[in-house]
Amino acid sequence: MTDIVRKNVSTTDATFELGQLPPVGEVPRTMTALVVRQDRFGDPEQAFKVETGIPVPPIGPDEVLIAVMAAGVNYNNVWAARGYPVDQIATRQKRGETEDFHVGGSDASGIVYAVGESVTGVAVGDEVVVHPGVWDADDPWIAAGKDQMIAPSAKIWGYDTNYGSFGQFTRVQAHQVLPKAPHLSWAEAAAPTLVGTTAYRMLHGFAGNTVQPDDVVLVWGGSGGLGTQAVQLAALAGAKAVAVVSDDERGKYVMERGAIGYINRNDFTHWGIPPLVDDAAGQKEWLGQARAFGKKLWDIVGERKDPAIVFEHPGAATVPTSIMVCEPGGMVVICAGTTGFDAVVDLRYHWTRQKRFQGSHGTNDEQARAYNDLMVAGKLDPCLGRVVAFADLPRVHSEMGRGEQVFGNSVALVGAVAD
Repeated sequence: MTDIVRKNVSTTDATFELGQLPPVGEVPRTMTALVVRQDRFGDPEQAFKVETGIPVPPIGPDEVLIAVMAAGVNYNNVWAARGYPVDQIATRQKRGETEDFHVGGSDASGIVYAVGESVTGVAVGDEVVVHPGVWDADDPWIAAGKDQMIAPSAKIWGYDTNYGSFGQFTRVQAHQVLPKAPHLSWAEAAAPTLVGTTAYRMLHGFAGNTVQPDDVVLVWGGSGGLGTQAVQLAALAGAKAVAVVSDDERGKYVMERGAIGYINRNDFTHWGIPPLVDDAAGQKEWLGQARAFGKKLWDIVGERKDPAIVFEHPGAATVPTSIMVCEPGGMVVICAGTTGFDAVVDLRYHWTRQKRFQGSHGTNDEQARAYNDLMVAGKLDPCLGRVVAFADLPRVHSEMGRGEQVFGNSVALVGAVAD
């Protein structure tokens, strides 16, 4: 494609500063974007650069072009900036894409500026948010009626795909487009969709281990973007969410959002790979700490009741404890590995107590719409932690990569201006 496939849209050679927008339906040829290039891979503070003259992406018949008003920050573009564990630019070039750069960002609020010729149900001028699940409509897996996000073609928009939300315009598939909650600001609306839809899938997406009333749900990183959505969704389902946080201030924050209590992880020292089974002394020490952690959880719950669901994303540092404390027949569900990918599990506590260790990634359309319906209805707090300038995004990603996360979600303004 050499130009935008569009309906009732014009193109302009004019350029627009951040915080400015052309008339709705008028699309510039170039834009400002936050860009990663391969020769800058590494710490996000150096890898990301604000560049002008980036082409506004063309759209296909089933795609939508959105003017980004605000963009949310997620850990996936820490990985994209590092080029590890996947060099996304090289991966896309192997698929035949020609761009030698990556414009990331997997959360956006914005205004529809162009729609492909086959798009229905989305119109120029609509105020929208975007869910991150991308796939090929003709994928045989999907045609067979199976879960879209497990399809071989499934990807995460703004991480596996180019032209995410860190540009003045973003390209998405039409099915990703969801209505913006009218009561939310642009920044609030851009904050929660990736983490919220991810959390919804983790708690509601796996038959036999979906969250139920009175379940105990242990949520790691409870005060962060992902954790705050998980706590709220668990509470909405009538479950008892217990958060793991790093200090009492974070504990108070997450209790205000529905957790029944919290555990300060700094009260324990057994994180990471546990001692080998034949290290009797090491095993004894590790088990003592893990059991003390479980006892703290019982104290919060008020009875000897283990988590039916453990909501995981740190990975290497926490998975051994998660498997240990999960109830027999329960599920540890994991969507990331922010502390490392090399998790070690003592299988004795896994197979004999018939626990489920479930991977989860992204969202399908049904789950995304169900989550967004709750947000539109005002039943969820987007947990906007801070709003930053577009130029601050490299630093914010670097802080996230070092674990220096604020409460809730971080958002940068793009087309919107600060109040």
